[in-house]
Amino acid sequence: MLEEVVATRYVTPLREGGSLPGIVEADDLGTYVMKFTGAGQGRKTLVAEVICGLLARRLGLRVPELVAMELDPVIGLGEPDQEVQELLKASGGLNLGMDYLPGSIGFDPLAYEVGSAEAGRVVWFDALVNNVDRSWRNPNMLVWHGDPWLIDHGATMIWHHNWPGAEASAAKPYDASDHVLASFRPDVAAAAAELAPQVTEELLTEVAAQVPDAWLVDEPGFVTTDELRRAYVRPLLARAAGVHERITLGKRTERPASRAPGWLTEPARPWPHTAGEKNEDGSAR
Repeated sequence: MLEEVVATRYVTPLREGGSLPGIVEADDLGTYVMKFTGAGQGRKTLVAEVICGLLARRLGLRVPELVAMELDPVIGLGEPDQEVQELLKASGGLNLGMDYLPGSIGFDPLAYEVGSAEAGRVVWFDALVNNVDRSWRNPNMLVWHGDPWLIDHGATMIWHHNWPGAEASAAKPYDASDHVLASFRPDVAAAAAELAPQVTEELLTEVAAQVPDAWLVDEPGFVTTDELRRAYVRPLLARAAGVHERITLGKRTERPASRAPGWLTEPARPWPHTAGEKNEDGSAR
């Protein structure tokens, strides 16, 4: 199982993430980014973080160290933000901690260069786990000490939201056209030759074994947590062998037109407004 630590102080929320992760200090004197079981995405997000994060680390990709963090909701009593208080109250017990990388900054493909070999390994790995959340819009990568690090794997293995279709999903293609590293000419073939042989049943079983039982219990269709762990292994093992042949690197999509209302996107008009002015659609201003 993952190393377990105990949260000792909630420092601050990270509002960039939709699940409202937070920076938390622990009894091992470490500082972590905590993701909570009580967040809207639920515990499956944490399962995906563990399996994919640990698998990436085993394959030599840079992912911050992961731990299981025991949280006593009493920590949140002094938190002034009601939303954070409710999240902490709903997340008592084991949560996920990701080692905090102090001084890291968000990866920008216009500011940093990545070699085709490393880009290929990342794209191949994301195709393996069907990561839909490492695009140019939302890179989910950090730069720390000059190196790119991969974070946020909660939106991977989408088949675990529909287990009856999990086996069929292993054969589905992966469109990497919008991948944040697509412009770096990723050498996917070389990555497959290097990494695919390492993705064995033994490795996947070892990684799945690190997921705490508390995040696996009561899954519909499964009698035991070990049975559920084996269900995670099968699609990944089947997908590893040939997913490189089903990776598409086409033209990047453009930003869609803004759907925000005109009053938010149009330039502000000088005050005072002229009485009776109307917008182009005839509505009063």
